[in-house]
Amino acid sequence: MLKEFKAFVMRGNVLDLAIAVILGAAFGKIVTSFTNDILMPPLGLALGKVDMTNLFIDLSGQHHATLAEAKAAGAATINYGVFLNAVVDFLIVAFIIFLLIRQVNKLKGPPPVEAPKTRECPECLTPVPALAHRCSACTSVLPPPTVAIV
Repeated sequence: MLKEFKAFVMRGNVLDLAIAVILGAAFGKIVTSFTNDILMPPLGLALGKVDMTNLFIDLSGQHHATLAEAKAAGAATINYGVFLNAVVDFLIVAFIIFLLIRQVNKLKGPPPVEAPKTRECPECLTPVPALAHRCSACTSVLPPPTVAIV
């Protein structure tokens, strides 16, 4: 059983997936830090010196100055500022993934064009196999194919 597990883990796609998950988690932490520590403070300053993480609705009816005070008091809150930070995190990650996939697709280039499997007989317009020398419908001699067939 241990040998089977080792063979399973060492397969390329499982190992690649594990590496991708680890890198994704690390990248997520970087993006979260970028959002919370670099992007949102100037945005909050522009919106009137508001700390975005302290935007919340207190459902208990009491007034708390910060989200930490409300949580310490055990008040039920809707934390829409934290939610906005999470949305910004997601948008940043989604945009970076979009740019990455776009570049990978450019590097791949266009898909190879397959040679046609059939062509039309010039006499009767019947489809015939691309390598045929004679039309099966009208028996006319066909010209050689114009496209190289592999």
